[in-house]
Amino acid sequence: MAGYTNLYDLNMNNKKVIIIAEAGINHNGDVQKAFMLIDKAVEAKVDYVKFQTFKTELVIAKNAPKASYQIMNSDVASESQFEMAKKLEFSQNENQILIDYCIEKKIKYFSTAFDLDSLEYLHDIGLDLVKIPSGEITNLPYLRKASRLFKKVILSTGMANMKEIKGALNVFLEAGIKKSNITILHCNTEYPTPMEDVNLNAMLTIQEAFKVQIGYSDHTEGIEIPTAAVAMGAKVIEKHFTLDKNMPGPDHRASLEPDELKSMVKAIRNIEMAMGNGIKVPSQSEQKNIIIARKSIHINTHLKKGEVLKDEHIICLRPGDGLSPMIIDKVIGLKVKKDLKPFTKLSNSDLIK
Repeated sequence: MAGYTNLYDLNMNNKKVIIIAEAGINHNGDVQKAFMLIDKAVEAKVDYVKFQTFKTELVIAKNAPKASYQIMNSDVASESQFEMAKKLEFSQNENQILIDYCIEKKIKYFSTAFDLDSLEYLHDIGLDLVKIPSGEITNLPYLRKASRLFKKVILSTGMANMKEIKGALNVFLEAGIKKSNITILHCNTEYPTPMEDVNLNAMLTIQEAFKVQIGYSDHTEGIEIPTAAVAMGAKVIEKHFTLDKNMPGPDHRASLEPDELKSMVKAIRNIEMAMGNGIKVPSQSEQKNIIIARKSIHINTHLKKGEVLKDEHIICLRPGDGLSPMIIDKVIGLKVKKDLKPFTKLSNSDLIK
């Protein structure tokens, strides 16, 4: 199991952005749809396909109300949150079928546990990484169990303030988990998240305050915000995806369809290549254009041998393979060695120094 669940590339020194495609519960309780989601994740070339592992009775009280987005995106208005979740729950046998399919398709399986038993289950199948969902960030028994079972942590922070993030982080640090094995994801828990509520700069606030690796779990529509997060330094991106945004279910509307997922992966890979090493020098591809785009000192009139160069005698023209206009002050006042025609490119051999 460990061969495909390890996330050693979460190392702080790694430059590769980890892309987690969150299938979540967008299978609508259908294993065949889950297979199709795995196939689409493979096609998009993400690093992980992630599901959700839970026992509804251990997560939701039977009288718990639905969130407004769950009501809006549900096909059964009278259905309770418990009834909705129960239809989306996979058994351990069904989870194992998905794991086996991921192995067959050579993609890394990942899952989020929403209760203590599910934490135990994910540990028992060999995962050494735990994803703490936003709703569990204030659940101390859950955090303590996760810290005992797992060596690496991804912590989502939707709905949380800095004090609550610090409290959860301290649980993991006190359990002996290294900061280098902890990634904190900025997140907003609204589906879809309004652009004015994204507050992407909060991701940098988290990094500065806690000195941890940062990432972003996105619930906006489209791919702009996760791509921007990568440009700002996110090392992990998590994004929901679906087969069809119009399917009934709580998370489809805030998810990407397969072609959008591909576009996001491509954009992220382009951004991480474009970030470079931060050293400002001419790139290999642009060096050939230096001579073409820059200018050299030229003469704009007839000059006789021995005549003194004045500012009005000079024009700066392409190509840039002659004397640089940056030394024009050193050229003004010198005499020319020979007669020069208009638009002659000036060289050191033309000057008496």
